Amino acid sequence: MSAPACTSFCRGLAPDEWARPSLCDDWSVREVAIHIVSYDDLGWSGLPMAFLRGGLRVDSVNAWAVARHADLSNDEVIELVRRCETPRGLTSAMHGAIALTDGLIHQQDIRRALGRPREIPAERLLPALDFALKAPTLPAKRNARGLRLVATDHDWSRGTGDEVAGPAESLLMAIAGRPVALDELSGPGLATLADRVS
Repeated sequence: MSAPACTSFCRGLAPDEWARPSLCDDWSVREVAIHIVSYDDLGWSGLPMAFLRGGLRVDSVNAWAVARHADLSNDEVIELVRRCETPRGLTSAMHGAIALTDGLIHQQDIRRALGRPREIPAERLLPALDFALKAPTLPAKRNARGLRLVATDHDWSRGTGDEVAGPAESLLMAIAGRPVALDELSGPGLATLADRVS
């Protein structure tokens, strides 16, 4: 989903959908929408303060960054997302790979929870899969260790070991720690991946 499409998608959410649980533990759809852009308005200068406030723990820093916007109305959250359509600060690092991968996974956290699937273009999905396998704040590298991941809908595979196969988006969501995607995968390495993700 492009950044403008993300804004458009948020505008289309019904009031009750904002409060529904997402695939992120303990976060609503609203909180995930905020999280996707919660670092952008900090800029590079605000990052040290954010990490100190969060005790240098990623989950705590993320919670603090989201809590900063807790008083916004849903319309104001949409405006925040619109203002951050061009990544800046932390999410713009590594040539935008952080914004692409984090945003793609979290948009799926929302879409899957609301039953609004979409087909992700390969030119976004496959680079996100590659980056997820080396991103330091994601569990994907650990979850995929010793496994061969094979996309059944694209010409993409990585790793060695017992195979786990399925749609590329399902592979991404599973290695990112979303158990709901495991049912869409198969192969002799699936049990290992499921143990790690669950």
